[in-house]
Amino acid sequence: MSLEVACLSFRQPYAGLVLNGVKSVETRWRPLLAEMKNCTLAIHIAQKDWEGDDWRNILTDNCAMKQSKVQELLESGDRFGRGVVAGLVDVGETWICAEDVSPEQMRELETAACLTGLAKKYLTRLSRPRWLTEPLYSRGRKDMWMVRIPAHLLPSDPEFL
Repeated sequence: MSLEVACLSFRQPYAGLVLNGVKSVETRWRPLLAEMKNCTLAIHIAQKDWEGDDWRNILTDNCAMKQSKVQELLESGDRFGRGVVAGLVDVGETWICAEDVSPEQMRELETAACLTGLAKKYLTRLSRPRWLTEPLYSRGRKDMWMVRIPAHLLPSDPEFL
């Protein structure tokens, strides 16, 4: 028995931030996840890291996170290594971020996305992150692809499937 779901590759630290529940908004230049609303998405951890430190500044400034907590999150996000499907997340609504969003609302969105410069990007809510029990080795791909996750790798709590 297995679960077949769409999969999307994320660079670190974003894959770990999503699966640890810190990042709850995904950003893309096109509405890639719009058709995935109310579906489950597998999170693949890419080989390469994200370039830039927006995420670190948001965690330390907006979230008032100590460096030790940031380091703990980074280590947790790398627990399965790279080039693996590491977990699942539920996909919510996708919308385009307007340019005239209030500064307060923009700060909230940037905090949820762990990224700045969101105007004109497509934002998608992510919820219920859960790690697989073990990594599933898989080569990453561009855009989304389908992946079959063996039942023994799925979280044991049926509420999270």
